[in-house]
Amino acid sequence: MRGGTAAHRYAKALFGLAQDDRRHREVRTELEGLHSLFTESRELRDALLTPLHPASERKAALREIATRAGVSPLVRNFVSYLIDQRRLIDFSAIVEAYRELADDAEGLVTARVVTASPLDERRQDRLRRALSARTGQEVRLQIEIDESLIGGAIAQIGDLVFDGSLRTQLGQLRSTLTRD
Repeated sequence: MRGGTAAHRYAKALFGLAQDDRRHREVRTELEGLHSLFTESRELRDALLTPLHPASERKAALREIATRAGVSPLVRNFVSYLIDQRRLIDFSAIVEAYRELADDAEGLVTARVVTASPLDERRQDRLRRALSARTGQEVRLQIEIDESLIGGAIAQIGDLVFDGSLRTQLGQLRSTLTRD
């Protein structure tokens, strides 16, 4: 994660404030909305991140954007604080760390799933339910395609890996057949 422990520290502080107001979901939505704006607009990103512009100008631009986007004072003040601390450069990492904190609070984990081919909705739902039953938590799937797997899938949730790929199964079969 870019920004590392500092990003996590800032995210944790904001999460604590949002939890105090019981607003962690709304704050997450607002952060993700601002992140999307920053990602989509290079001009906006450059204007806010470039230290050539005085902090007061960058904060004024941020206030205008936040007002138009309907961002709460909590998030607006937080991002303004990031400008003051010269940490807006870590905004993506802070948003990611905040997502992780919010997911933990809701008992939600993300499973990174690598498949050989796209999964239809029915298969995704079956996989989600199986992983939820195995972990005891609600699972959100993040699916990637890797045709080199030949078939099957590999699911990773934190440090836990479920490897049901055909490539691995064939390797195990080869190992079994070539044993003395």
